[in-house]
Amino acid sequence: MTSQSTLQSVPALGTRPASGSNPSRAETREQLAKASYDLLVIGGGILGISTAWHAAQSGLRVALVDAGDFAGATSSASSKLLHGGLRYLQTGAVKLVAENHFERRAVSRQVAPHLANPLTFYLPVYKGGPHGAAKLGAGVFAYSALSAFGDGVGHLLSPAKAAQDVPELRTENLKAVAVYGDDQMNDARMALMTVRAAVEAGAVVLNHAEVTGLRFTKGRVTGADLKDRLSGDEFGVSARLVLNATGPWVDHLRKMEDPDAAPSIRLSKGAHLVLKRTSPWKAALATPIDKYRITFALPWEDMLLLGTTDEEFEGDPADVSVNDKDIAQILDEAAFSIRDQQLDRDLITYAFAGLRVLPGGPGDTAKAKRETVVTEGKGGMLSVAGGKWTTFRHIGRTIMKKLESLPGAPLGDDFEPIASLPKKLPLPGIANPRAVAHRLLTDRPAPGPRMAADTAKHLATHYGSLAFDIARIANENPELGERVHPDAPEIWAQVVYARDNEWAETPDDVLRRRTTLTIRGLATDDVRAKVQDLLDKK
Repeated sequence: MTSQSTLQSVPALGTRPASGSNPSRAETREQLAKASYDLLVIGGGILGISTAWHAAQSGLRVALVDAGDFAGATSSASSKLLHGGLRYLQTGAVKLVAENHFERRAVSRQVAPHLANPLTFYLPVYKGGPHGAAKLGAGVFAYSALSAFGDGVGHLLSPAKAAQDVPELRTENLKAVAVYGDDQMNDARMALMTVRAAVEAGAVVLNHAEVTGLRFTKGRVTGADLKDRLSGDEFGVSARLVLNATGPWVDHLRKMEDPDAAPSIRLSKGAHLVLKRTSPWKAALATPIDKYRITFALPWEDMLLLGTTDEEFEGDPADVSVNDKDIAQILDEAAFSIRDQQLDRDLITYAFAGLRVLPGGPGDTAKAKRETVVTEGKGGMLSVAGGKWTTFRHIGRTIMKKLESLPGAPLGDDFEPIASLPKKLPLPGIANPRAVAHRLLTDRPAPGPRMAADTAKHLATHYGSLAFDIARIANENPELGERVHPDAPEIWAQVVYARDNEWAETPDDVLRRRTTLTIRGLATDDVRAKVQDLLDKK
């Protein structure tokens, strides 16, 4: 790491460096308006981001826009899991579970080991519960077998041993505990790194840019008119093909293409709670509520994540929120397996809800398949809806294969079929997070304070090797090495980095998705004001 004594010049506190950062919004708008693209992706959730990444890898000229922030809706409101889908075994979807496991292992081992971590799950079996110990024991063994036993062998554990790892586990009427392995992530950070990968592959991206209308040439959709929500500037993007990846808003955009388009999706709300932990947890709980549903209690970001609900949602997707009924349901269901002291409402630091996009049709949303549907509209616009975080790379490849098969698809001389590209291309920052954290702690500037251990670990597991860029910012200006809030590991250098390198434009962009301050309940008025001040210093 560069020491303070070798730096050429130290910029004023929080100002944008001369080089090495993202282009300004004005520069990006001009680039989008002047160029012609092979593919315009509308929607910066993980499906749109993954498609933009794969399309840029394939040699296409790609533009990606979103009316809000990248991963600003459902993609940062998930259960934070990369998982095979244990409950799918119950419906006989063995092939689906095996495919999910393949993608999960690829992301957590080769693509983004700096952003994902293995997590042991305990599945408690209570007297009178919906499943017996023998059935769940066989289930977790089969589940681990479909993962080639890469996370160990699924087995049964004694209640006493489980209680050592999860101190708040209810042991009354607890007959046995089934054990299996999956992976966990910070979904917003994973999405942002994928945006960065798309940009490094050549994509041009802009958040907070709302589509106000579609462009047509001889009845075909050939671009979009947009409005910069921050500046008010209006501009347009021309493209040979447009992909509608707007998630819960997918039918809204389909109506722009064809006013007579019938509804294609339905929405299911999933709410979650974040709580302070009353004691350390070494494993997660997955507690069966009924034959189909499981409630999770996940140690995450030094806190406890509880959820989720699953109920049909109607209305404006922008209005989705957590209500008192959701909070009561989550806490009541968690109480099946967690002691009361951990479920005190005063421990709640944050609540969030996302919308699952499901194929249209009747039936219980809890039983609906989490499948991805790609359709072509009257004007030739492709619309994609549905899917799971775990399979985001697979979905990007699937959309690219669909695009390749279209008559007159925008495939130029530089195009490479998706099948010929590397299968497990890593995301930026790939590194062993333990090694990164160790170097952050030992390679300190002189003179200068040593980085706190929790900050080093946090940077290593949220940025990988890119953490050294943040450390360099802090070394150049020691004030930026100070904590944003005394109760969180984040430092002010992350705010400057988010502004200059991660497209952060608003305090919520920084506090909710580039850092964990909002979910920790630490986004105070004072913190928000200071973040806004740094954002204004562009």
